[in-house]
Amino acid sequence: MTQPKKSFFRELHDGSRDGLTPLRSLDLKQIPDFSTLLEAMSHTAFSGRSLGEAQDILAEMVTDPDCLVVGTFSGAMSVAKMGLLICDLIDWGWLDIIVSTGALMAHGLVESIGLVHYKVPPDQTDAQLYRLGYNRIYDTLEMEQNLNDVEAIIGRVLDRLDRQAAFGSEIFCREVGRYLSEITDQPGILKNAFQRGVPVYIPAFTDSELGLDVATWMVKNTLGDSPEQDPLSALSKMVLSFNPFLDLASYTQRILKAKKLGILTIGGGVPRNWAQQVGPFIEILQVRLGRELPLKRFSYGIRICPEPAHWGGLSGCTYSEGVSWGKFVPPEQGGRYAEIFSDATVAWPLLLAGVRQKIEKEGKGRPHDV
Repeated sequence: MTQPKKSFFRELHDGSRDGLTPLRSLDLKQIPDFSTLLEAMSHTAFSGRSLGEAQDILAEMVTDPDCLVVGTFSGAMSVAKMGLLICDLIDWGWLDIIVSTGALMAHGLVESIGLVHYKVPPDQTDAQLYRLGYNRIYDTLEMEQNLNDVEAIIGRVLDRLDRQAAFGSEIFCREVGRYLSEITDQPGILKNAFQRGVPVYIPAFTDSELGLDVATWMVKNTLGDSPEQDPLSALSKMVLSFNPFLDLASYTQRILKAKKLGILTIGGGVPRNWAQQVGPFIEILQVRLGRELPLKRFSYGIRICPEPAHWGGLSGCTYSEGVSWGKFVPPEQGGRYAEIFSDATVAWPLLLAGVRQKIEKEGKGRPHDV
């Protein structure tokens, strides 16, 4: 074999002799299913390679019997008709905890009671849509009447709660799921989560239709027959005691019991940070308060989000940045991560279809996988 040629400025190495991984052209004629497609994509480039590599990591994460998997969801995924993907993740046993925006859960609740979202008609302005009772979410419409129907359900759930007991979003979501299980056969995120015992946390609870529905119920029950009273002052009377620190305590206790941690993130926002900050929180309790607690880091991570890192926002920050905060196990210590810079409505269904096929072909699964 000839030796690598040397130039005046560079040593011209051979990739095969240096042990580099070769890329391969994507040959669709050799692709029988989604799993094979993703495997082939892992040998290409750019976001296609990232998505392909994510298949192995996600498959390992959801079949690891020691791994507690946290799913964080933001963006209009339920409006975008991705809600059943979350239901599948729950039913397959691939999620142990859900952390979400309230908006995603509210619009998912619309789906789960059989209501409909619509395409935006190209010939109507936003001002016209408003007058007609349509709320636009990019290219999709949520009818205001849908949200009114959701409020009626939330009101019935709140009527059943013990007004003397404090509650957080986990308890609230569980009770909504319980109610849905009683009234509908339709699949839904909160219903399926309740039936599978998967807790749902909404850390920015008041930033959602669900939060506004709870606030409206509280005002109504405080005012009673006194419409002249200021409704905002009625809110301060706190007919219900909502305590978000109950969520923080519950979530942290679950994390402390886990042998290993994995996280699947769709989008970013508050759900991503709230779920990830548990490592620093436990470390703070240990260091600042002198408590004997085990440090916790995520060992697996899959993130699908188009937000770039250079804007400086948390939605775009890399897992390597999270290592510096003590949120993730460094790759050199065994951490496995994949970050796909893509619209989740494109990449997420492909990833789940491929991983599902891969696990079925390999005969793997956690004890509660069905």
